[in-house]
Amino acid sequence: MNCKVCKFGGTSMADGNVILRAAEIVQAESERRYVVVSAPGKRFSGDIKVTDLLYALYDAYEAKDMAQFEALYAKISVRFLNIEREIGKELNVQAALDEAKEQILGGAGKDYCVSRGEFITAHIVAAVLGVPFVDATEFVRFDEHGLLKEETFTLAKQVLSTYDRAVVPGFYGLGFDGKVKTFSRGGGDISGAIVARGVMASLYENWTDVSGFYACDPRIVNSPKCMSELSYAELRELSYMGANVLHSESIFPVRSAGIPIRICNTFRPEDRGTYIVTAAKRNLGDSVVTGIAGKKGFTSITIEKSMMNSEIGFVQKVLSVIGKHGISFEHLPSGIDTMSLVIDNEFLKNGILDVLVSEMKEAVHPDKIYTHEDIALIATVGHGMAKNVGTSARLFKALSESGVNVNMIDQGSSELNIIVGVEAKDCESCIRAIYHEFFN
Repeated sequence: MNCKVCKFGGTSMADGNVILRAAEIVQAESERRYVVVSAPGKRFSGDIKVTDLLYALYDAYEAKDMAQFEALYAKISVRFLNIEREIGKELNVQAALDEAKEQILGGAGKDYCVSRGEFITAHIVAAVLGVPFVDATEFVRFDEHGLLKEETFTLAKQVLSTYDRAVVPGFYGLGFDGKVKTFSRGGGDISGAIVARGVMASLYENWTDVSGFYACDPRIVNSPKCMSELSYAELRELSYMGANVLHSESIFPVRSAGIPIRICNTFRPEDRGTYIVTAAKRNLGDSVVTGIAGKKGFTSITIEKSMMNSEIGFVQKVLSVIGKHGISFEHLPSGIDTMSLVIDNEFLKNGILDVLVSEMKEAVHPDKIYTHEDIALIATVGHGMAKNVGTSARLFKALSESGVNVNMIDQGSSELNIIVGVEAKDCESCIRAIYHEFFN
């Protein structure tokens, strides 16, 4: 018997009526046996996600602002109690809320606090479906660095094999210290992939509020093409660069097991959605480009030095400077006498950029070093790009004709993507220009 794992995102858990809709989707196919859920998301524009309320709740606890703590706890309580009322069934929500409050005030920690959205929601969904609740702490394990441990997959197989059906909360597991530990935001997608790998699912369905993966952000281009298939590698590139339908790290658990992913719409379950597979099929006449995604908030540090290529250890010296500060880089485009480091601005707060520049000058004595702040990175992705002559020419011609100035170019050795760095103000114009060149 085939087995499907369904992961429902925050919009699919936003209120009681939507939860009932998700339950109908699960019950529509007997193969849908394992469900992973997020905390309730936004019900409407301007609403606040439960996870954001929980982060604010813990901030109030740390600040010892008990008036604010109680006000936020009341908001969270109302949200969950309304879900219980809308479902029309006694679900013991108040007891779960009281227990969470007691543990938070008892010092359970930040990750425990923010994970309670998923924890309580999973209990609700389990009660609605009439299937067992299985806590993610029973099998999801993190090491001392906060990285997922390989034993997670063995434990998932052992634990879940004892349940024919189950509901599991996403977003968290058990840390190295024996306490609740969360993934990064959006990590519920990873939880779903772990469960899919643990039960060796025939399909991992990721239910959200869109009908698949669009070739670019619909907020930038009106009605972009919805892709029928993507490869794992294409989705990884696009997700990492800001296409936020699926967490970029959720691919790894299922890719190694060859489990396909289907991105589908809770509000339009009849739509085919997008399938993520090992090698997506391409028909004659399909665009050589699969998708375009952009991300703002980067800074480039460019180093120029004559004969850089002959100086042994030059790049190592530069990277040791950022490594010392615990900083990673996004890209490292280079020429024979130049190299640039593209770094996320999150690493460069509180004057760190000036410190890095000063230390790099001391480490490699460049002829010139300069920075370019407020950069956006735009990735154009597609397996077909490598086999089609002139793809780059078309891309840069489109940008030239739209008046977008390119500050940086980087292309991976696999020729799966071309990344350009542009001024942040040109990000949307750049995406529109590339989309219209390859899809219109």
